[in-house]
Amino acid sequence: MGALGRVLLGLQLCALARATHKIWVPNTDFDAATNWSQNRTPCAGGAVEFAADKMVSVLVREGHAISDMLLPLDGELVLATGAGFSASGSVSDPDCSSGGPALFRDPDRFWWYDPLLWRSGDEARGLFSVDAERVPCRHDDVLFPPDASFRVGLGPGASRARVRSVSALGRTFTRDEDLAAFLASRAGRLRFHGSGALRVGSEACADPSGCVCGNAEAQPWICAALLQPLGGRCPPAACHDALLPDGQCCDLCGAIVSLTHGPAFDMERYRARLLDAFLALPQYQGLQVAVSKVPRPSRLREAGTEIQVVVTGTGTETGGAGRLARALLADVAEHGEELGVLSAAVRESGAPVGGGAAAGLAGGVAGGVAGALLLALLLAAALLLLHRAGRLRCRRREAAVPAPTGAPRGFHNPVFDAAASEEPVRAREGGLGSSPTATAGSTSRSYFVNPLFAGAEAEA
Repeated sequence: MGALGRVLLGLQLCALARATHKIWVPNTDFDAATNWSQNRTPCAGGAVEFAADKMVSVLVREGHAISDMLLPLDGELVLATGAGFSASGSVSDPDCSSGGPALFRDPDRFWWYDPLLWRSGDEARGLFSVDAERVPCRHDDVLFPPDASFRVGLGPGASRARVRSVSALGRTFTRDEDLAAFLASRAGRLRFHGSGALRVGSEACADPSGCVCGNAEAQPWICAALLQPLGGRCPPAACHDALLPDGQCCDLCGAIVSLTHGPAFDMERYRARLLDAFLALPQYQGLQVAVSKVPRPSRLREAGTEIQVVVTGTGTETGGAGRLARALLADVAEHGEELGVLSAAVRESGAPVGGGAAAGLAGGVAGGVAGALLLALLLAAALLLLHRAGRLRCRRREAAVPAPTGAPRGFHNPVFDAAASEEPVRAREGGLGSSPTATAGSTSRSYFVNPLFAGAEAEA
C-alpha cells in the first residue's frame, strides 16, 4: 500500500474510533431547490406560497426579491446574516414569466424511520450498514446540523425511538426531562411532529465486541418508509437464492459470514482488519461489507449473539463476494484465536439472473447426462446379477408367452429395494455454524470452518 493509501486508511481508522453518531440529512431551507414545487428556488419578482396548515421553520440564507408571499398560520422564517426580502413588481427571469406562485413542498414528508434520510458520522469507504442500522440505534448520538432548518416526523401510533443523545439548535439533550421540555416548546413543535415518542439517556456501547442496534421492533416502519417510493415492494434480486441478512429489508446477492466470538473479539479492530487486509486489495474492489452484532438465529439451540458480516457487490461482477467470504473463513482458520473468533460459517447466494443463466443451464444439462449414465450402468449391473443367479431368463420373440391377466410386470431389483424418501433434502442443523434448512434444488452454498480444527471445511 502506498503512502497515500496509508494516510487514507489512517483517516478511516480515526473515524471508526470516534463515538458512533447519525446525522440528519434533509432540511427545510428556503434556498434549497428540492424544497420547491418546480425543483428551483423562487424566481426574482415571482410569488411565493406556503401551505397555510403546515407548521415549519425555514432558514433563509440569501436575499430574495418577490412580488408577494403567503405565509403559514404557524411558522417562522429565520434570516441568516445578509439574508432578506425585497418587493419587486416584475419578473426578471423569462423562464418564470408564466405559471403560478412557487409552492413550498410539504415539510411533513421527512420521517425519522427513513434510512435514506440519515448519514453515519463514522462511514468508511467499503463499509455500509444494513437498513435497520442506518436509522439511529439505541447507543447512537443524533445530530441535527446547526446551520440548517429541519422538520422531522417521529412516526405513527405508539412508535418510540430511543437513542443516547440528541443535539439540536446548539443544545445536546441526554436526559428525558430536558428533551421532553424542548419537544413541548414552540421551537420543538416547529421541528418535530407526529404521535411517536423520542427518548434519550441510553448508555454508550461499552462492549468491545459491539452492541445489538435495538431497532428490531421498529424495522416494519423502517422498511415501510424505505420502500414507500417503490410501492411498498422490494425490487427483485439479481440472483437466484438471494439472502436476507438480519436488519435488511430486501433480499440481496452476495454472502453472509457468521462469526461466533469470544471475549477477546474487538468489533472496531475487526472492521479495521477488513479495510486494511481485504477491501484494500485490487481483487476486492467494488465490494462492500457490513459488520454488526445481531441476535443468534432462533434455529440454533443456544441463545446469545453473533457477528454478522454481509458481503455484497456494487458492480456487475458476481463472484467477488463469495471469494471474499471464503477468504474470511480462511483468515479465521489461521488467525481465529488472536481475533477472538471461535468459529465461522458462510452462506452464499446463487447464480446471477440473466447473465448466469446459461452457465446454470449448462451445469444442469451436464449433471443430467452424468446422472443418466450412472443410472444406466447400475441397471446393467443389476440385470447381469439377476441373469447369473438364474432369476432372469431371455426368450426368443417367437417363443414368448403372453403374461397371464393380473400377473406383475417387470422384476424385483435388489439394487433399488429401498423406498424413495418423500422428505425434502435438508442441510445439516444443530451446532454453531450450521447452515439453514435448504430444500432440494437449491443452489445456495454453505461452508463451515472451526479454527480449532483448521482446514476442516464442509460444503452443503
